[in-house]
Amino acid sequence: MSYQIELRHIKYFLAVAEELHFRKAAEKLFISQPGLSTQIKHLEDELGVVLFERNNRNVSLTKAGLYIKEELSLQLKELSNTFTNAKLLHQGKKGELRIGYVGSAMQDVIPNLLLNFEKNHPNILFNLKELDNQKQIEDLLSFSLDVGFVRLERVPRNLEIKTILKECFCLVLPENHSINKENFKSLLQFKEEQFILFDSKYSTSYHEKVMQIFDDCGFTPIVSHNTIHSDSIYKLVENNFGISIVPKSLAQKRGYKIKFIELDMIPQKTTLSVIWNKKNGNLILNDFLRLL
Repeated sequence: MSYQIELRHIKYFLAVAEELHFRKAAEKLFISQPGLSTQIKHLEDELGVVLFERNNRNVSLTKAGLYIKEELSLQLKELSNTFTNAKLLHQGKKGELRIGYVGSAMQDVIPNLLLNFEKNHPNILFNLKELDNQKQIEDLLSFSLDVGFVRLERVPRNLEIKTILKECFCLVLPENHSINKENFKSLLQFKEEQFILFDSKYSTSYHEKVMQIFDDCGFTPIVSHNTIHSDSIYKLVENNFGISIVPKSLAQKRGYKIKFIELDMIPQKTTLSVIWNKKNGNLILNDFLRLL
């Protein structure tokens, strides 16, 4: 069946679907409200479905309307990405790769990957954003990101995941703490200490693995602070607010008065994984994944 639907009809529909208010949507589009209502009615007639439930007070999406909104939003995002890549080609670039990452991935993994990738793929624009795990998932599903580096073990069905690094945990202590590598025996030595940990919202699976470490040692940690930033952890440890546990890739002083003890005797390890959307058509992404 052939539909006489233009891009403007899609924009009109999405505006109303976002606002759920014809007047506000019309103002956003700089057209009259009666004109907008007419165009939405034309779209519904062409499709043969009702997109909105209307009464004197409220406008809401029907099931068909909600489905079309979700699908069209994703497809317009892909179309926008296509236009962006075309503009980059015009400017002499071969394309763009949008990368999300948790902070620890920027220590060694991503810089080394980008250096290796650029050897055979010059003139690529890299757009890098530090994001928590959940935000990366959301942006990958909406095609706002091409690839993500996360500390997760499971992802939604539409995403692929590949582990690229498995590493030990490390204790983080103030520089003047009485325990060091020579006299460290077990975490039980810190049973009465306060701990500063990554918030469970940072990664549920990562948080559970850290808690397993304490379970195996037979005590529940006294958690004084939760954060999602390693710099916050280091600053708090440096000022004697507590001690912490971080992935080995974050075990760098970087000017803080702290020290690290690698926990290489415990079975728990933390993984860094790369995730991407199976439906992403960015050709540069395929080359990047081949390098991985």
